[in-house]
Amino acid sequence: MRAAHTDHLPRLAAAALAPTLAALVLAGCSSTAGPPGGSTATTKSSATTTTSAGAAPTTGTSGESTTASVEIGNTVNYGSMGTTTTLDCASGKSLNVAGSNNTLTVTGTCEKVTIGGANNKVTIDKINTKLTVLGMDNTITYKDGDPKVDNIGSTNTINKGG
Repeated sequence: MRAAHTDHLPRLAAAALAPTLAALVLAGCSSTAGPPGGSTATTKSSATTTTSAGAAPTTGTSGESTTASVEIGNTVNYGSMGTTTTLDCASGKSLNVAGSNNTLTVTGTCEKVTIGGANNKVTIDKINTKLTVLGMDNTITYKDGDPKVDNIGSTNTINKGG
């Protein structure tokens, strides 16, 4: 007998975002957090630029940012806070986005897209099969495609066109 697994969707989405969130947390680690001798060190930068296959350089818009972009298999995992950048799904990659206050332009054709976090503004050229939005106050626009849309958050705006 086979049982329905629809109650597992939130856990599956969280599992899909776990590598991105882990990379984002680790990217914020620094060896200057507790230097020897009892002194403290402060490091400021205008932005952290990370480039990988499928990800363009990142430009911080809020003064400081931490960005992680990792491509695993055919999936681009992007995590950041307060950045503006262009990502590339090429032809059929999947995309996982985690973070908040990002403005992202996604070129190419994404197979699946999962977006988590808050206050993200994401414009995507095309999504083939599925769009999952977690979190709140995200604005997602996809220009082409007919994906299944799962809005598992609150006050998210999802539009086709643009």
